[in-house]
Amino acid sequence: MVIDSRARLTRAPLAESQPTQLALLRPRRAVSPSALVLLGQAQVGLAEAAQLPSSGERYAGAHLAALRATAAVLAARANPDTHAGSGSRRRRRLRSAWDLLCEVAPEMGEWAAFFAAGAPKRAAAEAGVTRAVTAREADDLVRDVETFLAVVATTVGVCPS
Repeated sequence: MVIDSRARLTRAPLAESQPTQLALLRPRRAVSPSALVLLGQAQVGLAEAAQLPSSGERYAGAHLAALRATAAVLAARANPDTHAGSGSRRRRRLRSAWDLLCEVAPEMGEWAAFFAAGAPKRAAAEAGVTRAVTAREADDLVRDVETFLAVVATTVGVCPS
């Protein structure tokens, strides 16, 4: 993946057995620089995850790529003033990235639910539970995250081609 000053997404196949990687080339409108960086990190993370030998590592890596892509949407759309409160110094309850995604991009609610449901499996895989994830589940998630990255790219204003 190459990020240059023109920043637009195009699909470049990695290899026959690997998922398609998105490369940034040119935005169709002004895009948050942090959103572009996060989307690029998600793309790299997914490409790396696809190459990992362990199904647990592939699953966890793909899920983390989805989290980075979610962070790109939050960086592009979230308005910090929306949740600033009324001057109260009380701590707000921590919320997951998936909850925040539903709030700032309601059209991505099904994706958020899908990835939230996979979070316990990712945690088990990261903890080293070898039977937490099958090879099929890991490979399916890699493909699903690839699709999610394309949706995120469009959402943040970068055209996939």
